[in-house]
Amino acid sequence: MLERIREGSQGPWAMAIIALIVLSFVFAGVGSYLTSSGTTAVATVNGEEISAQELERAYQNQRAQMESQYGESIAQLFSSEQYLADFRRNVLDRLIAEKLIQQQAADMGLRVSDEQIRETIVQMPEFQFGGQFDNERFQAILRQNGFQVADFRDYLRVQMTQNQLAAALTNSSFALDGEVQQANALQRQTRDAKYVLVSSDEFAGSIEVTDADIEAFYNNNIASFDTDEQVKLAYVKLSVEDLKGRVSVEEEAVRTYYENNLGSYGKEEERRVSHILIEAGDDKDAAKAKAESLKAELDNGADFAALAEANSDDTFSAENGGDLDFITPEMMDPAFDEAAFALQNVGDVSDVVETEFGFHIIKLTDLKEAQVKSFDEVAGEIRDTLLYDAAMEKYFELQNTLAEIAFEVPDTLEDAANAVDLPIQESVLFSRNTAPAELSFPGLLDVAFSSELVEEGLNSDIIELDDETVVVARVIEHEPQRTQSLDEVREGIEASVKAEKAKEAAEAWAFDIAQKVRAGESVESELAEKSVSWETAAAVPRAGGTLARALVDTLFSLALEGEDKVDVATTVNGDVAVVMLENVNAAPELENELGESLKQRLAQVQGQRVYQQYIDALRANAEVTISQTL
Repeated sequence: MLERIREGSQGPWAMAIIALIVLSFVFAGVGSYLTSSGTTAVATVNGEEISAQELERAYQNQRAQMESQYGESIAQLFSSEQYLADFRRNVLDRLIAEKLIQQQAADMGLRVSDEQIRETIVQMPEFQFGGQFDNERFQAILRQNGFQVADFRDYLRVQMTQNQLAAALTNSSFALDGEVQQANALQRQTRDAKYVLVSSDEFAGSIEVTDADIEAFYNNNIASFDTDEQVKLAYVKLSVEDLKGRVSVEEEAVRTYYENNLGSYGKEEERRVSHILIEAGDDKDAAKAKAESLKAELDNGADFAALAEANSDDTFSAENGGDLDFITPEMMDPAFDEAAFALQNVGDVSDVVETEFGFHIIKLTDLKEAQVKSFDEVAGEIRDTLLYDAAMEKYFELQNTLAEIAFEVPDTLEDAANAVDLPIQESVLFSRNTAPAELSFPGLLDVAFSSELVEEGLNSDIIELDDETVVVARVIEHEPQRTQSLDEVREGIEASVKAEKAKEAAEAWAFDIAQKVRAGESVESELAEKSVSWETAAAVPRAGGTLARALVDTLFSLALEGEDKVDVATTVNGDVAVVMLENVNAAPELENELGESLKQRLAQVQGQRVYQQYIDALRANAEVTISQTL
């Protein structure tokens, strides 16, 4: 039993689970996973509900990840109602898949022990101080989010149980040598090409755009000319970080803190122990009698390692003479822990100790005394902590002042700003989807576009951006949503229509050239008219080359013989190319190291496919109901 606990808590999948949980903290915070204030269900999965609050948190978390990765370029996508609806539906599908996996794991009887959960929590960096688990820090973080330890343990149990099934599915896949060879032949194959690239600008001079064209484009795309409601804000921002420059910490306070918290700057005593385990099984009395018999042999001088190897039911440690490596207080079962730390000297052996796993005999084999860091080693950390505490105290004091003055004098921010000695900042005009990064918070945007601020022109209440930052804002300029007139957008429409017609003309020309090439006719005169000529590209790879992506994709769709030897490609900027395949170059021989890497990647892809197929099968057989109000 102890063998399984040790392997589970120290294996690679335990580390992977920890990594996943750490990412959860980074992106969402502890609390976002553990709270749900409402009961409105957006979906039910085999009778279990997924609440609107769960969906909203998952949506906000995933959107924030995308925005942090892609920046402002993603904002335009989220301005599309269709994209937004598809995005939310994909998030809901992911939540449904997670719920199905959780239910299946429970049905299969998968379990995670309390010891595994404890080991996971102990190793999480969020709860460590000086490289060691800090229980006070652990309790403080949970308290800050308003949760009990049991809530967090329940969450971990669900996630770790779910990950057991996911790992079993994804890690069971493999790739055959033949598949690796085939993948190498396809992925590392290169091709030689001839191509003619012509800019659509070459055709723009002959394009005419009529008023009818412009009006038709305007009417057919009227929704794209709708402007978003926009506001310009004046605001006062108060943050703990900014206040650190307005507070100070006396050196005497640093030393006093150190002396009052010496226990936090020490390294726990570590003991290396070996044990002999006799599992109770069906006959507890017999197991106890055997353990006491082995203890008698030890008292008479028998070798502990030899007895452990021959008799211990913990086969993993038995192979090493019963060695369990170093342990710290509270790492093991309470009875085991008490007995191990009661041993006085290296070489001492305990009496028979009973735990839920059976009967143990414990030997102390090494001892590392507790150590305490010096004041100089931790003074910097303490100073930062006290500085933060002082800034936080000042933060709450000024927050109350800011809220009071902004409410008492609602038609200006000057009095409130002066009261807390902070500047009034101004934003640019922005919509909900183009808010500056420092103001892009759902709570702030809801208030900024509210009738109270827009129509009544009042100061907002205190708006919390995060645990250490608040703002008070007011709208100083407002532009309502409207549809731009044709005159406003005529110039842009004319350019768009002209570019589209030029591209169509270029494509028609290119298709004509391609057809003549297929027929074996000369096209030199047509190329000369456009001042272009055939260019060559040798050994073009599928990825990583310099040729435009559209040309590469077309090139790798061609055949060496017949009409499929040549085709037309259109690039993202509207240029058009005629592409002809000249030769196919075989992939180089697969090296051992690259072969192993490719095999692993193929296995991972297959594992992901198996996992998705498993999810699809579970969903096909499940009762899933999705709210029509989604």
